[in-house]
Amino acid sequence: MNDRSILESPAQRRAPYAEAVAAAGRLDWLRLNVPGHAADADRFGALGGLLGPLPMELDLPPLLEGIDLGTGSPMEEALELAAEAWGARRTWFLTNGASQGNRIAVLAAAALGDTLVVQRSVHSSVIDGLVLSGLRGAFVYPSVDAAMGIAHGVTPAALATALAGQPDAAAAYVVTPSYFGAVADVRGLAAVAHAAGVPLIVDEAWGSHFGFHPDLPDSALAQGADLVVSSTHKLGGSLTQSAMLHLGRGPFGEVLEPLVQRIFHLTQSTSASALLLASLDVARQQLASGLERIGASVEAADRMRLAVRAGGRFGLVTDGFGRFPDIAGADPLRVAVDTRAGGISGHEARRLLMREHRLFVEVATDSAIVAVVGAGALPDPERFAAALHALPAPLDPMLGPDPLHLPEPGPVRMTPREAFLAPSRLVPAYAAVGRVSADTLSAYPPGIPNVLPGEEITAEHVEFFQRTVKAPTGHVRGAADPEVASLRVVELP
Repeated sequence: MNDRSILESPAQRRAPYAEAVAAAGRLDWLRLNVPGHAADADRFGALGGLLGPLPMELDLPPLLEGIDLGTGSPMEEALELAAEAWGARRTWFLTNGASQGNRIAVLAAAALGDTLVVQRSVHSSVIDGLVLSGLRGAFVYPSVDAAMGIAHGVTPAALATALAGQPDAAAAYVVTPSYFGAVADVRGLAAVAHAAGVPLIVDEAWGSHFGFHPDLPDSALAQGADLVVSSTHKLGGSLTQSAMLHLGRGPFGEVLEPLVQRIFHLTQSTSASALLLASLDVARQQLASGLERIGASVEAADRMRLAVRAGGRFGLVTDGFGRFPDIAGADPLRVAVDTRAGGISGHEARRLLMREHRLFVEVATDSAIVAVVGAGALPDPERFAAALHALPAPLDPMLGPDPLHLPEPGPVRMTPREAFLAPSRLVPAYAAVGRVSADTLSAYPPGIPNVLPGEEITAEHVEFFQRTVKAPTGHVRGAADPEVASLRVVELP
């Protein structure tokens, strides 16, 4: 767990930046500045009707004395409290999601070497970072549950092997937890990275809540990670698009801090939303003081899993985690359901749960759905179970003998940056087979790239993408058209 003595301090029960924004928003201003709606919900009735007056009043511009300007400002205090809560040397608030954090981290790594040793199943924003930075990627491959079509994590041994082959490595970059809640051995991964003389960067987008309750896994920072990307809005409770970047207290803190600060200014909007920033401050406050609420959330998720098992129709993905050596634990706030075991694809299950039961789940694949319980949320397990078991059966003939498998990556022909910036053209999808992709192509969600710029496109990729987009809610991020009828390839000389 994170340090309870810090979390229980009176300071952690405050939200200084959010409180300052709220106080300023209540004042009777004559607003002759941006944003142009001037907090006038009557004159801007369409926006006022959508949001109500309060969000417009709180939508303050940056660089205000007594809020975010100057030493000792409420913003500075909020950042210090966040760093204390997560056990960081320093924390940055992000308003362009964990994707911004991933790009910052890769750009910072570019100052340390020429090659990023990176888990192949990273989010597409990490590949965006490779394109922006010019770093070469040397990939370490995760374990894959072929039956479920799910990529998990990497072992310390696999990372050590990958680093041994890259004497010019800048950093090691891994993802934990996975979309499905699989948690890697971060302590072991950090030891391996440090023995090789490089920092460990962790995309902990799905683990912003870790360490805030004894039933949750330890955070990556507590296990020795050097730079951690935290998508606080996912399970931490802040508003969509808000995130944090945490710098560890380990051996690379001093060299990384000025790099990250400079790159943060390159990537963060100069008009960052006060609403998003305030929500991060409040999310930290709620996590730090939320032991009882988080415990109730874990209990609700446990009841959801019990109901799935009791129904006798569906399976739980986490029940198979013990077969994979890279999985050191599981996030109890993730309920990953094997829908194929119950005769329906994950995509169809998600569509019907939304349409017929007004029930959102986070992720759908060909084989599964993932329900997430926010740290502090209290969903109704019985409603979830009733909706799940009301899904139609038996097995749709389309799902029988031919499940959708994750395609193997094609051979690497160019660096991501070289391929992205090279002359390219669109060709019919099957004419792209054997050619070098100019784009990052990711079945979404979860947004893990199936093809990287510089990798060869295979027939298996084309089939996978075209089947993905035909599924309910299926989408391929980076594709030139929604049907993936064409793909962008490099024009080789």
